Amino acid sequence: MAGIEPWNHVENGGGGNTIKGTNREFKHGRTAHNMSSSSLRKKSSLSLIQKVKIGPLRRFLTNLQEVILGTKLFILFPAIPLAFVAKYCHFGDAWVFGLSLVALTPLAERLSFLTEQIAFYTGPTIGGLLNATCGNATELIIAIFALYTGKIAVVKYSLLGSILSNLLLVLGTSLFCGGLANLNSEQRYDRKQADVNSLLLLMGLLCHSLPLMFRYASTSSTDLTANPILTMSRVSCIIMLIAYIAYLFFQLKTHRQLFGAQEGDDDDLASEEEAVIGYWSAFIWLAGMTVVIAFLSEFVVGTIEDASESWGISVSFISIILLPIVGNAAEHAGAVIFAFKNKLDITLGVALGSSTQISMFVIPLCVIVAWIMGIEMDLDFNLLETGSLALSVIIAAFTLQDGTSHYLKGLVLLLCYFVIAACFFVLKRPVTEPTNFINMRVGSALSTATNLEA
Repeated sequence: MAGIEPWNHVENGGGGNTIKGTNREFKHGRTAHNMSSSSLRKKSSLSLIQKVKIGPLRRFLTNLQEVILGTKLFILFPAIPLAFVAKYCHFGDAWVFGLSLVALTPLAERLSFLTEQIAFYTGPTIGGLLNATCGNATELIIAIFALYTGKIAVVKYSLLGSILSNLLLVLGTSLFCGGLANLNSEQRYDRKQADVNSLLLLMGLLCHSLPLMFRYASTSSTDLTANPILTMSRVSCIIMLIAYIAYLFFQLKTHRQLFGAQEGDDDDLASEEEAVIGYWSAFIWLAGMTVVIAFLSEFVVGTIEDASESWGISVSFISIILLPIVGNAAEHAGAVIFAFKNKLDITLGVALGSSTQISMFVIPLCVIVAWIMGIEMDLDFNLLETGSLALSVIIAAFTLQDGTSHYLKGLVLLLCYFVIAACFFVLKRPVTEPTNFINMRVGSALSTATNLEA
C-alpha cells in the first residue's frame, strides 16, 4: 500500500512539493508512451509572441509555436504539404507513398502530445484511458482505411509488423545501446510490469495461433456454408477486448504504481507538469491532425502496391518492416533515449505496452470493425507470420525474466529482427489472404467428387 498512499495524498490536495516522479505521472494519467515521446520535445521561447497585443492572434501563435515547433521533428512537417502536392500533381505513386510515410512520423508524436495536453484537464483516470487507447492511433487509422479498400492482408501485415518492431527492434536497440552506455553499472527494471505485459502477449499469441492450428487440424466437411475460423476469430477478439479492458483497469486503477516512472525522473519531467495550451485548443488541433493523418493514411494504403512494384520490394516487407519503423520512429527514439539514461522501466513500458496494445486492442478492434463493415477479417495470419510472432513473443519473454539487462540481450533481439526482416525481404509471394475454411472444404469436396467420377 505504500505505493498508493502518495496518490491519495495528491487527490486530497496536500503535499504537492513532495510528489515524486511516479505519482506525478499518475496525477495526469501519463503513460510510458507519452514519456517516450516527450524526450523529443523542446521548450519553446514565447517572449516575442507575448508582445502581440491582439489576444486571439497571440493565443493562435502560442498554439502554433507549441504544437508545430515544440518538437525536434518539426523539420519533417514540410513533408505533409509535399505529399499532397505529389498526390494531386501526379508526381507518381512511389513519391506519394514515401512522402506520406515520412509525414506521418511527426504527426504520430504530436498526437501523443495533444492527448497528453487534454489529459491535464480530464483527470487521471480519463486522461490515462485516453493516453492508453490513443497510443497507436496512427496504426489504427491506417488499418481502417486498408479495411475500407479491402486490403485485409495489408492490415494484418502492418499490425503484425508493429508487434515485431516493438518486441525485437525497439527493445533490442534500447537494451543494446543502454547496455553499452552503462557498462560499469547493472541495468535493472521492475519485473512486475514486464510479467503483466508478457502474460497478455502470450494470451494474444494463443488467440492468434488457434485459427491457424484449426485450419490445419480440421478435417470436417459437413458444413460448407459456415466459416468456423471467422466465427472463432470474432469470439476470440471479443474475449481479447475484455482482457484489455481488465488490463486498463489494472494499470490505471488498482495497480497503477507498477506502471509509473522511476523515482529519479523528477528533473527530466518537471517541465511536463502543466498544460501549455488550452483544452479546446488541444481538442481542435487533435481533430485537425487526425483528419490530416486520415488523408495521409489513405495515400499510403492506395499507393503501397505501386510503390512496391516501383521499388522492387514486396508489399509484405513494406507492411511488416518499413511501415512500423517509420510510423513509430518518434516513440522508438524516445525509448532508446531513456535506455541511455538507465531508465528501463519507461523503455519497457513503451516496447511491451505498445505491443500489448496492438495485440490485445488494435487487432481485435479491427476484426470487430471489419465485422460491422461486412468484411471477413479473421485472426489467421498464415504460418510464417504466426510463427514469427510466436517466436518473437517467447524470445522477448525469456529475455526479460530475470529483471536485469546487458547489451548482449539487446544484440540477440536485434539479430532476431534482422533475420525476420531478411526472410520477408527474400519472400516475393503475392499479397493474398489466408486460405479460409470454406475454400479448403469446397476444394476438398470437389476433388473427392472428381475422383469418384473417375
